[in-house]
Amino acid sequence: GSEDGDDPCGEEKSSTTKTFHPIFVKIICNNTPQEALIDTGSTITIIHECLLKNIPHKNLIKKTKNHLSANCSTLNVIGETTLEINIHGLKTEVIADVATNLITDLILGSDWIQRNKVYILTPEQRIMIRSKGKEVSTPFITPPILNYPATLNNHITIPPFSEQMVEAKVPHHNMIDVLFEPNPRLKNKALFIASALLHIKDKRIRISIINATDRQQTLSKGTKVGVATQIAASIGVTMPLNNVQERIPKGKAYIKLIPKGKEANIISRLGSKNMQMVTSPEEQHQCRECKQYFDTGNELSKYLRIKCYSEEIREQINKLTEHINDDKQREQMSRILWKYGK
Repeated sequence: GSEDGDDPCGEEKSSTTKTFHPIFVKIICNNTPQEALIDTGSTITIIHECLLKNIPHKNLIKKTKNHLSANCSTLNVIGETTLEINIHGLKTEVIADVATNLITDLILGSDWIQRNKVYILTPEQRIMIRSKGKEVSTPFITPPILNYPATLNNHITIPPFSEQMVEAKVPHHNMIDVLFEPNPRLKNKALFIASALLHIKDKRIRISIINATDRQQTLSKGTKVGVATQIAASIGVTMPLNNVQERIPKGKAYIKLIPKGKEANIISRLGSKNMQMVTSPEEQHQCRECKQYFDTGNELSKYLRIKCYSEEIREQINKLTEHINDDKQREQMSRILWKYGK
């Protein structure tokens, strides 16, 4: 929730339920124009390592930390650095953690918000700062695009009635885990891809495409196979208590912005439950006999047919299909039996 913050005018907040969006504003960070996410749900300020490398900065103090984000993923922190945040000539400083897998470039957390008396004026769509005897404000801006196209790395040909694992490129460097949704146009060609949560490595994802037709199909390099969406636009970070005391001044807002108890326990239970339900993809496509791993069930079934199925199964499948006169139908039935043979 980035919608917190005291209203200097003392206006009463409405109890009406609203859909909130992440708050981004334009700032100058270390003499470089940037867009920053204002997030009261994050107890600290965080900058992405990639952004830090591209702007002037003070020495990085190396520290290894792991913070838990609101979606229960881990933020990998490699150190700290001091940032200068300039808004319309009003300069402030904040100690920021440097993360390798932050979902956005820069988060200004409640440590910066409270220390510099930042007021988030949601009805007026702006933030206001009162610091060092000055008062400045800057408007909210449209959040950066969170959806990115996933395109094929290579030209591929998928055989009839088969499944193939392929690589696709995703252009954004900050994303680690994404929600992938397939291009609906592929369904018109009877090419099917599942919506899934995927991990990005070197700007690439691996997806499985199923060709449900009786002919081979070809997709050229650069074909858009779907869209990758950032899983969350707002990061809430859970910090050890000693770090919170060092970095955030205590007071009314401190208590308000850091909820405790029941909600955290619910998140913990949900996280544990989900972890127990996850099955490794490798385990799903492993040969029972030789324990070799395969990317897809299609590759596994082909391997079993050639290498590992017993003669008894081969004879049974031949007997079960010998009565089918149509060669094409007999082959289709054989494939099904080979795939699910025990």
